[in-house]
Amino acid sequence: MPGVRTEVTEIATALGMLAPSLADAVADRPERLLNVSDRVWDRLIAAHEAGEFCDLFEAAFANGVAFLEADEGLRARAPRLVEWKGPHQPPGDDVIPADIRVDHVFQVSCKYLSKIMLNCGPARIFDRLLVGEERSGANWFHVIAPDDYQAFYDAARSHVGVELPAAVSELTATDRALLKEAMKARRLPTAVQPTWDALCASVATGSAARWASSLKDARTKLRLLWRVLRIGDASYFVLGTDGTSHVRLRVASAWDWTQTFELRSLTVHPRAAGQPEVGWRAQVRVLETGADVDVNGHVEIRWSHGRFQGAPEAKVYLDTGHAEVPGYFPLV
Repeated sequence: MPGVRTEVTEIATALGMLAPSLADAVADRPERLLNVSDRVWDRLIAAHEAGEFCDLFEAAFANGVAFLEADEGLRARAPRLVEWKGPHQPPGDDVIPADIRVDHVFQVSCKYLSKIMLNCGPARIFDRLLVGEERSGANWFHVIAPDDYQAFYDAARSHVGVELPAAVSELTATDRALLKEAMKARRLPTAVQPTWDALCASVATGSAARWASSLKDARTKLRLLWRVLRIGDASYFVLGTDGTSHVRLRVASAWDWTQTFELRSLTVHPRAAGQPEVGWRAQVRVLETGADVDVNGHVEIRWSHGRFQGAPEAKVYLDTGHAEVPGYFPLV
């Protein structure tokens, strides 16, 4: 379920395509805005009236207006309908991260202060290269570095000082709740930190090696890069902010990309950080000029709900600015 902040950024972007001003939009809900329930709309209006997210409301509405007026967008043609995707999760392999669809054709992704491209299971990116949506319930820490994972658990169990199973694989829901409460501080105890550092290093190194072994040829590397950058069969648009300015881009389709760019290399490497991380770097050649452009990012492997709480996830980050990515073209 999306939070109010997400609802504001996405729906206010849609309103910018439909109403002459933000004040008009919130005063008279546009009939051409679809898939927004009364409950969500009331929550949006309450946030606006309370003065919450004022900057986001204004920035998102301005992006909608820009898309309405852009030559590669709606060209000042009023849309017949604007659909909000909302919390719906498609069952298929969803490459295009669309939040809004205009007239059944234009797909728009809303990116406000986010560098996260994907949030997936580690096995999905390192083993299956983002093909398919299947998720594994296996704990990646235990899969990649079982000895270091057990050592980290042993140190944590000793620090907590309560009765817990000897093997980390035998933890119950009650045990996990005890660990979460005892280790909820952001900083680990001094006695536990070295075992966590060792686990991070092992998981980063093992994940990078596993990922590299899956990248067997140039075609496989190109398809992975496209999936990481969310480049698919159809072109779409990214509207958002990066903290200092508006982000308004057209994302090329795979067809467009191959006519303009060539992937020269794609490499992965472990990174030292507070969490297990694997960096990735692509070198892309611009065919028209022969210039090479670097695109950098990283994958962070972490628990989303606290230490020892379920299986770790993999968050894929883009470290290069969106506007500098080959295939991401400024929306004029």
